[in-house]
Amino acid sequence: MKKIKYLLTIAIAVVSMEVLTFHNSLMAQQLGTKRTDLQKHDLSVPGFEVLQATIEFTPGLEAPGHTHPGEEIIYVVEGVLEYKVGEEPPVVLKAGEVLFVPAGVVHSAKNVGTGNAIELATYVLEKGKPLITIVK
Repeated sequence: MKKIKYLLTIAIAVVSMEVLTFHNSLMAQQLGTKRTDLQKHDLSVPGFEVLQATIEFTPGLEAPGHTHPGEEIIYVVEGVLEYKVGEEPPVVLKAGEVLFVPAGVVHSAKNVGTGNAIELATYVLEKGKPLITIVK
């Protein structure tokens, strides 16, 4: 009986994570971005995982202020993006440039170029928490 409860708990946890991933993907699409998850792996540090994704922004699109339950490392693959991170002045990055966003810090991004912009986002996250929390 304990084994069945244990397996049921694991199954519920897996389904919950899939639902969260699907929800975060839908949220990104609703914001006008195209998000493609590339890989997700547990880290050797218990309770943490890494997720890599590309995020595509149409011209003029601004992703609203949001936070993540871990660090985000951004590499601009294409285009020009303006980032606002915490209380720092905005910074404009073009293809080939990088940015670090600390865990829990409110940040936003805007495509300030004339074409699409794409970033490669690498997140080091606490497991089981929503990837994105929109700040109003």
